[in-house]
Amino acid sequence: MLLKRPATDAFEALTVFSAESGVLRVLHRLPRKPSPAHVPLDLFDETAFWLEAASGGNWFVKEARLITRHTGIGQRYDRLQAACALANLIARNPSHEETRESLYHLLKTALAAFSTADRPDVVWFKSLYCFARDEGHPLKQHWFPTLPADDRARVTELLNRPTAEQTVERDQVTRLHRRLEEYLEGHTELLLK
Repeated sequence: MLLKRPATDAFEALTVFSAESGVLRVLHRLPRKPSPAHVPLDLFDETAFWLEAASGGNWFVKEARLITRHTGIGQRYDRLQAACALANLIARNPSHEETRESLYHLLKTALAAFSTADRPDVVWFKSLYCFARDEGHPLKQHWFPTLPADDRARVTELLNRPTAEQTVERDQVTRLHRRLEEYLEGHTELLLK
């Protein structure tokens, strides 16, 4: 689940991502009385939904089954910030049908990494880069060559080394992340903020 709006009346509005359909807005009915059959859903949950179409293009959750809950994300504020940034990026930018499967795997991998990572800044940098690249933006050909040699070496380390083995300083990751965002804002139609 990417976004969750506060419940109104008997429903909570959710924004979810599926490999088949991309970003969907769904309504999940809240029980009037406590029920063992009701699955309380949270941000970043991986959930199997059975949906029912309604008028006006809305979808209602007929049934939900929790698959994975990434509880570690909420244990550190920097993890939560980075995971929210990725979820908002995906929710704001419609994906191409041919990239939805890779985006689903990116989201699944990133959320698992955010849940345990000591360096969520690195996971977020990698995720943004992979998202833009998989959506067809030529980062390796256009953005990467514009960087000074030291920064190219840092980006190569960030992208190729496991998160737990990273040696790039946090302030350098933040600076490179800003450079990547500036490039994407100036050269793509992606909505970053």
